[in-house]
This record gives sequence, C-alpha cells and structure tokens, in this order.
Amino acid sequence: MKFVIHGKNIEVTDAIREYVHQKIEKAANHYQNLTTEIDVHLSVAPNPRISASQNAEVTLFVNGSVIRAEESSESLYASIDLVADKIARQLRKYKEKRQDKTYLRTKDELEVPEEPIVPSLATDRQPTLPDEAHEVVRYKYFAMPPMAVKEALEQLDLVDHDFYVFHNSETGQINVIYERNHGGYGLIQPKNGSNGSVKSA
Repeated sequence: MKFVIHGKNIEVTDAIREYVHQKIEKAANHYQNLTTEIDVHLSVAPNPRISASQNAEVTLFVNGSVIRAEESSESLYASIDLVADKIARQLRKYKEKRQDKTYLRTKDELEVPEEPIVPSLATDRQPTLPDEAHEVVRYKYFAMPPMAVKEALEQLDLVDHDFYVFHNSETGQINVIYERNHGGYGLIQPKNGSNGSVKSA
C-alpha cells in the first residue's frame, strides 16, 4: 500500500510523519487489503487571522473508490485526530454499503425540473488572466472509470464534498452530481449540440 504525505507551508518532521502513520493506519487498519494508496496533505494557512489554520486532508483509494476527509483546527495534531476519526466513519459507511446489497439509488432520486435552470454557460463576460489572489494554486489528478448515476451518488457520500465529477457510463459524457441546497441531488450534464449549454437540476 502506497502512503504519501505532503506538506504546504509546514515542515513534515519525523514526529509529524510518525503521528500521521499511527492515526491514519489505525483508522484504515481493517481495510488495508482493499486500500491501494493513502494520500495525506498537511497545510498551514498563511493568514494569521484564520484561527483554524492547521489543515489535514486525507484521500484513500479503496477498491476503485475514493474516500476523502478534511479537517481544520488550531492544532495540526488535533486536525490529524479529527480527520482520522472522519476517515474511520467514512470507511465504515463504505463497508456497510458494500454489505447491504439492497443499497441502490436510481436516477429517480434526481429532481430534474421541466426547464433547465442554466440554459447556457456562455455569458457576456470577457475572459481575463487570473491575478495572484485568484490563481489556481492546486491541481488534482484522479482516475475516472465509467460509472452509473447510482454509483456516483454512492461516491458523493464518501468524498466529503458537495459535488462529484464522474464519467457517466450510460452516456459516455462527463457529468457532475451535487447536493442541492433545499435537499435532494442535482445532475449537470452536457446538452446535445455544440452551443455549450448544459442541463442542470
């Protein structure tokens, strides 16, 4: 199993590295035979006005699925404790879903209005180069195997985000599934044609 620890604005000392291994490996102990990689990203916000500036983010690649959790606090060690607890809960949820053969969600759970909410992504706004305050500061790369909408919903529950980007096996297109503010889920997918508009729920 591959175990990678990154640090941003912080030196990852031997003591920190050992603490991360101890906490995260304990959380993932019962799933080591399924886990292919554990990626830990530790960072400190440079802004002194941010009280919860010590951040710990953990991503596990488990049997083709991605499980992710992130926590921040005033102490890096506390953040590591919190994120380890969250990862343990996410892994238990993942195990329960694997064992529960009746856990199936369908596209019927997606509330799709009759008219698209977003008719087009094209606007009158002119593109501009980002300044330092708005530049892309981090890139993430991950495998995107084709999956059904119900599988994407399961993944959304595991990644600790309010959205999930996936390759829809039924259409062959890239879709985004997300949690709606007023409950339920939405699905964003490319609209047939070349005008750049989208269908959204």
